[in-house]
Amino acid sequence: MSAQPSNMPELTEALSRTLAVAEFSPDGILVAANGNYRTLLGYEDDAILGRTHRSFCDPSYAASNAYTEFWQSLVNGHPLIGAICERQRRDGSPCWLGATFTPIFDSQQRVHRIVKVALDITERQQQWLSQNEHARQLALAADTTDSGVVIVDNDGSIHYVNAGFIRMFGWGPDEIAGRTPAALLGSRLSEAFIQPFRAELMAGTTVRREEILTGKNGQRSWVNVVVNPILDLDGNLSKTISVLTDITHVKMYEVLQQRALEAMAREEPLQQVLNMVCLEIERILPDVTASIQMLDDQGHLQPLASPSLPPEYWQLFENCKIGPEAGSCGTAAYRGEPVWTPDIATDPLWDEWRHMVLPMGYTACWSTPILSSDRQVMGTFAFYYRKAVEPDSFQQQVITACVHLCMVAFERERARQRIQQLAFYDSLTGLPNRRMLLERANHEITTLIGKSYQLAVLFIDLDRFKQINDSMGRAVGDELLREMANRIRTQFPASDLISRLSGDEFVAVLPRCSDGILLAAVTQLQETLSQPCRLAETCLMPSATIGIAVFPADGRNMETLLQCAEMAMYQAKTAGRGQYGFFNGQMSLLAQKKISLEAALRDAIRTGSLCLHYQPQVSLEDRHLYGVEALARWFHPELGMIPPSQFIPLAEECGLTAELGRWVLHEACRQLGEWQSRGLTVPSVSINLSPTSFRDPDLPQTIARTLEDHALPAEKLTLEVTEGVLLEANSGVLKTIKEVTALGVRLSVDDFGTGYSSLSYLRRLPVSELKLDRSFVADLAHDKAASALSAAIMGIGQSLNLTLIAEGVETEEQSRILAEQGYGIAQGYLFSPALPPKEFEHWIEQVTGSITPA
Repeated sequence: MSAQPSNMPELTEALSRTLAVAEFSPDGILVAANGNYRTLLGYEDDAILGRTHRSFCDPSYAASNAYTEFWQSLVNGHPLIGAICERQRRDGSPCWLGATFTPIFDSQQRVHRIVKVALDITERQQQWLSQNEHARQLALAADTTDSGVVIVDNDGSIHYVNAGFIRMFGWGPDEIAGRTPAALLGSRLSEAFIQPFRAELMAGTTVRREEILTGKNGQRSWVNVVVNPILDLDGNLSKTISVLTDITHVKMYEVLQQRALEAMAREEPLQQVLNMVCLEIERILPDVTASIQMLDDQGHLQPLASPSLPPEYWQLFENCKIGPEAGSCGTAAYRGEPVWTPDIATDPLWDEWRHMVLPMGYTACWSTPILSSDRQVMGTFAFYYRKAVEPDSFQQQVITACVHLCMVAFERERARQRIQQLAFYDSLTGLPNRRMLLERANHEITTLIGKSYQLAVLFIDLDRFKQINDSMGRAVGDELLREMANRIRTQFPASDLISRLSGDEFVAVLPRCSDGILLAAVTQLQETLSQPCRLAETCLMPSATIGIAVFPADGRNMETLLQCAEMAMYQAKTAGRGQYGFFNGQMSLLAQKKISLEAALRDAIRTGSLCLHYQPQVSLEDRHLYGVEALARWFHPELGMIPPSQFIPLAEECGLTAELGRWVLHEACRQLGEWQSRGLTVPSVSINLSPTSFRDPDLPQTIARTLEDHALPAEKLTLEVTEGVLLEANSGVLKTIKEVTALGVRLSVDDFGTGYSSLSYLRRLPVSELKLDRSFVADLAHDKAASALSAAIMGIGQSLNLTLIAEGVETEEQSRILAEQGYGIAQGYLFSPALPPKEFEHWIEQVTGSITPA
């Protein structure tokens, strides 16, 4: 120890062998320091001597009044024992000391030295700070979540709740301490309720329940309850930690809307659907009786659904005219706003009917008008009460959900009746007739006026139909017309813009179509119509001639376009049967463009000028990468970027889809294999294959060979197909599909929900994944029907244990709604567009934190 004064106490000298010891003058100058002290602060020479004690402290603390008071106390002779101090080493890094400061007095009893004895506690202090920060972060996370967190001791009393619990149920901390969950949240959590699953908790098993719980002010919530047991070292139940999540909105849909929408989709009668809704409400709310009435054209309410009300109810309110004092329901329909009657016995609205209602035991009524989308009253939805309790927020949510359901059901029923009354359908084929076609098409044209979209009208005439009808009889002719109508319907499955005009003439309207889509549709339609069919034990080879007119070039209303398309059809017939022609000779220009583009596409596929971009599919829960979809891209040196919507139909038309599919398969697997060899984790790749690819019996061997070439397990590959492939597949295609999936390759249905109503193929075929079409996702936030349908599709997938992927997710709102509905995987511009391989690797580095090895 350098410059150690001769009068340093012997005890200090002994302690200096193991502790850091320093001596300061009263004005804070370091006059002596042992080796431990020097090492602790990073000094190996005498440069440490002469420094002020203040210089070893954090600058903000050294300049504070607190430091001045601390040092003055020492100078005044007051020792400081067991202080925890933060100091700065010579290199500026912090260290922590457990220190004792002892003033040394001279013979005059004045402080002439201050001895500091310290121990390095940096590691222990940093660990303590880290633990404190971790605990602070956990508490912050628990308090910021919307879910309620409850810790219950083994005696059943509440030990802790987070801020989410307080927000959810309204109880303050002083009202919660020491109470049981049953006492706070109602009888549904009584001992009788808890006892059946207490054994599971004592065995260490997590228990999950969905319950309706009651808050401080009587408000009810539908809650998902997850109870996690905590066992002590002896395996006994020490406490439980429960997480309570409000799922009221989700359950309202799941319990009410989903069942009702599914019933409507099954074409069940309106009264049966609404009776089911009433019974489901009464199961959820046992203290109410539900009733639904419909307003007829004469302004009378007609009871439609009230399964729990006595028959007298129907007789009482049948043909009840709405008015300003017509009971709760008649008045609500008259006013167009809800009516709450807390006391039927005294309310003048019930003067005419109370003598019949009160004997039924009902004392109060809440009635809400059912409004159409254009705000017209269609009926009423009512709750009857035996005790006058005004609807709480939970009941209000039930009412809101049910009123919307009734509106959907009423509008659907009225639309059905209107269509039937106007006879909008052809009785032979089931297709819309001319009147319906003109109405729908003119409406579609109106929406396109002033926009850059075009609309095409296809006038379809069957070739040699009169000859078939005359030679084989009218019955065979009618059967042929039905067969052709079905084939046309399969080409335009989701559209009402198809029609049988008369005889053997059909019309199809293609809204918002590009030239490429139009050409592909016409070519595919002719191919479909020309397939052989067997009628009356005779194999017929039908064909059709098609005339095409385009809005706005050829006309600005449907009548004009129809005339132009018919003229184009007759012009096309002059070139021979089975042809198509454009009005005003546009066919030649489009045909030349198509032929040139077809040649360029053939060259691009064979020379490898196409490329694949990769769009990530991510988990909505934690945004981890689930897989990628490989999407073909084509950059033409003269025409620039050609969209897939143009070259994919062209490939199908000119017979290149199988060749294009093989190229995509090899390139996607090659790229995935390369990423795998470099250590970049990409869980799987999805590729799209056309129906043509599945007609190839060698497809399973081709896939197996490709996977082996790139050292990929089969589960790394997913094949995306449209619903049409599965529904129209013949026995050979079905055999190929099953052989492919037998390899371990997954099968995904793309654009699910847009094309067909039959779901039988999901049961018959090895489908493992459904992709929700982007059209549903786009309207989620502002279209309740789209939201309802997406949730229904989610229910179908969950019931069949299928993975559900949502496409086209572009906003956080869409992501949130999908996550609430149960979707786990999504892709879209919210996360990333389709990217070239290098940009995709960069995306992984930035978004997921993965590092691509050099």
